[in-house]
Amino acid sequence: MSGSADRLPRLLALVPYLMSHPGAQVGEVAAVFGLSEKQLIDDLQLVWMCGLPGHTPGDLIDVSWDGGEILIDNADTIARPLRLGIDEASALLVALRMLAATPELALPITGVPGDALPRVTAKLERAAGEGAATVSTQVAVDVDAAPDALPRVREGLTRGRRLSLRYYVQGRDEVTPREVDPMRVVVVDGRAYLEGWCYRAEAMRLFRLDRVLGVDVLDVPADPPAEAEPRDVTAGVFRPSPTDELVELELSAAGRWVAEYYPCEQVTELGEGRLRVALRARDEDWILKLALRLGDTGRVVSPPDMAETVRQEAERALSLYAHHS
Repeated sequence: MSGSADRLPRLLALVPYLMSHPGAQVGEVAAVFGLSEKQLIDDLQLVWMCGLPGHTPGDLIDVSWDGGEILIDNADTIARPLRLGIDEASALLVALRMLAATPELALPITGVPGDALPRVTAKLERAAGEGAATVSTQVAVDVDAAPDALPRVREGLTRGRRLSLRYYVQGRDEVTPREVDPMRVVVVDGRAYLEGWCYRAEAMRLFRLDRVLGVDVLDVPADPPAEAEPRDVTAGVFRPSPTDELVELELSAAGRWVAEYYPCEQVTELGEGRLRVALRARDEDWILKLALRLGDTGRVVSPPDMAETVRQEAERALSLYAHHS
């Protein structure tokens, strides 16, 4: 905790601690904050120059550490420890529950107690109060996976064995056989994915676990090639290719989520919350599903043949709905 980026939050925590522990020893406080005694004294010298606007002696915090005993005065304005707001505490609690549901964390991790996440979550709930705990429990945290897929994938990972999959490809509406050397399980946007080297594609691939129809653990060691490296999925799973068709959509205020959820090459404000976006469509079926999902909150404007396909499919869906109703 000696870096400059950590210093401000440390000082904001240090002052309340010293106010509630008058006469604490330098060595004791240094140990609490994980500092050397020299680092702590450097912080105290900085605290000594802080205070209210005006910067007269009566405005500044008074701190001394003669004889190793720390005494602090005139710091009432920041004597209270920092507290999280309900929205901040709720976000942390939701994130902790998501981590607890992450398949990778079901595997043993050397040096980490198995009950660490539940204990941290319980402590945060107590510290944050009933409001944040109630709000966070109203957010559903669920990781979709086929019932028998996750245990077998986990077995393949722990034993270092190749997997044989039957995988449903939604874009082509077909089931394909795959042999995969598993490398990890990741959760992106609430979905669990197996990532590994796919011998059918001869490349790294992500497989949604809720689209895995069957898994067999083969008696073959997983041996991905040297070039097999996990993808950075912090920005999401979908990665458009420059060769994919460029599609333009006009979105109402209720459809603006598309610009946040998918990588767009161009975003233009049209006023009244509306947007015009240009993005790459990996295939016609994908953009068709997106357009139908948008309903009256968005429409495809180009290319013209894509817009016409969407219009025809929407009319067909409406006619089927009218027929069955």
